Amino acid sequence: MHRYQSPLDLVRERPSEHPVACVRRGAVATAATWFRTTFEHQSFPTKVLYAVKANPSLWVLEELYAAGLRHFDVASVDEIALMRRHFPDAALAFMHPIKSRSAIRAAYYDHGVRTFAFDCLEELDKLKAETGNARDLTLILRLAVSATGANLPLTGKFGVALHEAPAALLAARHATDAKVGVSFHVGSQCMRPTAYRAAMAQAQRVIVQSGVMVDIVDVGGGFPSVYPGMTPPPMEDYAQAILAGFEDMSVSEHCELWCEPGRALVAESTSVLTRVEMRKGDALYLNDGSYGTLFDATHAKWRFPVRLHRATGDVSQTLKPFRFYGPTCDSMDHMPGPFWLPADVQEGDYVEIGMLGAYGVAMTTRFNGYGSVETVDVDDAPMSSMYGLAPAHISLPRERDETTVVKFVRPKQKKRRRK
Repeated sequence: MHRYQSPLDLVRERPSEHPVACVRRGAVATAATWFRTTFEHQSFPTKVLYAVKANPSLWVLEELYAAGLRHFDVASVDEIALMRRHFPDAALAFMHPIKSRSAIRAAYYDHGVRTFAFDCLEELDKLKAETGNARDLTLILRLAVSATGANLPLTGKFGVALHEAPAALLAARHATDAKVGVSFHVGSQCMRPTAYRAAMAQAQRVIVQSGVMVDIVDVGGGFPSVYPGMTPPPMEDYAQAILAGFEDMSVSEHCELWCEPGRALVAESTSVLTRVEMRKGDALYLNDGSYGTLFDATHAKWRFPVRLHRATGDVSQTLKPFRFYGPTCDSMDHMPGPFWLPADVQEGDYVEIGMLGAYGVAMTTRFNGYGSVETVDVDDAPMSSMYGLAPAHISLPRERDETTVVKFVRPKQKKRRRK
């Protein structure tokens, strides 16, 4: 893999026909160290599981493994096979609540997976049938919790209703001699740490109603990163809310606390360098788009941070809002933004789009013959960071211009006398 001091150095050295993923390995190691230091040094047993789907690139997995992570959340047989091929001693948890029968058999018999999630009695029956009623299964019941504050809510598709959960948890206890637990997901890019504690309170009620002494409480993912217009509270606030919520739960001192970060471990690590193929007014046509690494920019309307790079010459200091179009023939290949760039952006310039380490390269397709992405190492800092590698806030141009704040003060009212 080629190495550059920064994406600008790459632009100055050579043109690139395809999008380039500029990766910062140190950012992954820093995030992994924070999670391990925060969650794995408690008075009770804990585990940090990386959600492989966020970015299954081998370099990511290697960095996480080197940083000491040994537990991984996998959601398909292909992810399981990838991990077994490169990290045979890794502990894998098949956390997809709905699996095909062949996937269950392959995971159990071919790859030695023993931890499975489920969210209904029918899935539990499948797990029992396809493993020959094995008694060594660790069974995790996925709950449908009521949570607010996530930028991408994940309710509706997975999770057992809370009023049905006690019976399902009791059935799991009867189905195995190994561990049983509960899990939930507060939603992706959760902006409220209190959402975890509220969800843990709901899980606590399920546990009490079931009469089951659980072995695992898994708070799932949802840990956020920084994007324009989205500045989460400090990561420490999330840890404090989760640890306080766990202390409030009626569980044994041997109960394990799990978490499954994905985005928070890898988002900062990667930016993608795209080339401007055409400019039409405020529309820029790029060689990457929604069928490539920019899925969330289209479907979630996220405004990722951007920088302009030009091989030679200066760029304008005046910023202007732009919208992007990808390279495919589909008119839906459109990223509305707005993305603020120098007003003189032109064909042949390169736009670096930051915070794409999670659900960026991992979402790339080959639609319309596109999808090739080169990967290079870079040594500069990410555009933003929750871990002190860069500012923890990405301001928009309008925010920078609003330097005058007028405070309106209500006149004091007379205090009412209590009758």
